[in-house]
Amino acid sequence: MINFKHLHYFWVAAKQGGIIRASETLHITPQTISGQIRLLEEQLGTPLFQKTGRNLELTETGRVTLSYADEIFSLGDELTESVRNTPTNRPKVLRVGVADVVPKSIAYRLLAPALTLTDHIRFICKENSLDSLLGELALHRLDLVIADGPMPQRLGVRGFNHPLGDCGISFMAAPALASTLSLDFPNCLNGVPFLMLSDLSMVQHRLQQWLDKYHLYPRVVGEFDDSALMKVFGQAGAGVFTVPTAIADEVALQYQVEKVGTTEDVREEFYAISPERKLSNPAVLAITETARDWLKGTAK
Repeated sequence: MINFKHLHYFWVAAKQGGIIRASETLHITPQTISGQIRLLEEQLGTPLFQKTGRNLELTETGRVTLSYADEIFSLGDELTESVRNTPTNRPKVLRVGVADVVPKSIAYRLLAPALTLTDHIRFICKENSLDSLLGELALHRLDLVIADGPMPQRLGVRGFNHPLGDCGISFMAAPALASTLSLDFPNCLNGVPFLMLSDLSMVQHRLQQWLDKYHLYPRVVGEFDDSALMKVFGQAGAGVFTVPTAIADEVALQYQVEKVGTTEDVREEFYAISPERKLSNPAVLAITETARDWLKGTAK
């Protein structure tokens, strides 16, 4: 394990631009600081500084080490400040990651119940790929991840899946495009311009299997990691797109599009992923329990 005393001496020396200035800041002899940094270098197995003329410059490893040290000591300062200045009525923080393929309105519906609790909750929401968010969860930087599928086993991250529910999907289109389609759904999808989520989305694979099963061949004109961006293209008439049926009416109103058809054969799933097997956080419990009730109510 890294000796944080050694790391701190290195961090001050790097920030101050040299051993002498670091010794003046820390009120410690230059020899002591140099010795502590040397021990850190021995532990890491590589130099952190290199001489350039009379000056010391960071090596590549030194720059990487400095970036980690910045984060470590910044978190230490935050911890001290938080403990010293925490008022009794300060809101509890809930750090939630939302996979970028999860529709924003779905994410809001799932998270909103936590805001109704008696204890004040302050959300810190991060949106990213599922792999990145699970990495944050493993480092305890997140309390919960909202995803469109269970945690992939290939990642080897410790976490537990909590199913929230599922629903069918609806096909949406701008009015001008919808008016050109026949009422014979789903056959009307043949040859139509189509917008799809990228293969980062779990539902994309199920949708492709459904299309193949019914020998439907829409003309894919765009693939998107971000479902919100896909809806904007759909609103502009670029193609037919899909949304979870649970929010189809909301999407129709917000984006001024029309429902072309619906299928219950393709299910959009939603999961909460947490570092604990049994949920105990009241905010997380409110999210999971209300989500299950809501999604169950939208099932047909």
